[in-house]
Amino acid sequence: MAKTIVLALSGSISAYKGADLVSQLTKKGYEVHVIMTKAATQFITPLTLQVLSKQPVHLDIMEEKLANRINHIDLGKEADLFLIAPATANTIAQLAQGLSGNMLTATALALPADTPKLIAPAMNTKMYCHPLTQKNLKILQEIGYKEITPRHSLLACGEIGQGALADLDIILQKVEDTLSE
Repeated sequence: MAKTIVLALSGSISAYKGADLVSQLTKKGYEVHVIMTKAATQFITPLTLQVLSKQPVHLDIMEEKLANRINHIDLGKEADLFLIAPATANTIAQLAQGLSGNMLTATALALPADTPKLIAPAMNTKMYCHPLTQKNLKILQEIGYKEITPRHSLLACGEIGQGALADLDIILQKVEDTLSE
């Protein structure tokens, strides 16, 4: 039986890489369920990810199409792995504080404690290196998230520094390593 990955995209320019990530994960035989924040939909359309995953894309915590299903709870129960890629500073802060105002954060809070969780930050260098972002990442690591460290690169803002989403081959390797543990 195929392992189920819940892939959550937050609103970084790197969200467009979600299409390639979903495509590669499904080609490897994983069942991929995608969650997007509203901001992520500004960078890539849900339809693209739906076509590639062959699954509905989850956008709104209040949208429950089936009366016998509570999406943010059931997605968490079904996940063999929860992956946030890209994870913005805003999403990281919300998760660290236990906020659940969107589908991504609500699903994260509803995950069973033993569900493996990977987080791949993507943001401006100053935002990534900011003491509050680093503190929030430490909080997430304390509750079981494993960080996939961002690359040092030319960023969308024109600056050079750490903050670019990790290369997809590194993310894919982390997924495979985590699921084989």
